[in-house]
Amino acid sequence: MQIKLTDHAAEWFKDEMLLKTGDSVRFFVRYGGTSPLQEGFSLGMNKEEPMDPGVEYTKNGILFFIEASDIWYFQDHDLIVDVDEKSDGPIYSYEKK
Repeated sequence: MQIKLTDHAAEWFKDEMLLKTGDSVRFFVRYGGTSPLQEGFSLGMNKEEPMDPGVEYTKNGILFFIEASDIWYFQDHDLIVDVDEKSDGPIYSYEKK
């Protein structure tokens, strides 16, 4: 699997989370919410250092990652991250590999 961020999403994370070169953002599975992949689970994100990354993607000097323990959630899909213009927040979509 891969993580793919649009340029707009990378800038949004940098601005909203006050990120600088060398920082990292984890996408993680959380209980509750809705998802097209896993009923009863949703995706969250947090600024933190990786412990056991299963997937990594660096854009504009920022590391975006998913821990190996959360890979099950994606069921052979890539994570696509963009920004919703109306809500001015991240939107996640999934692309079957």
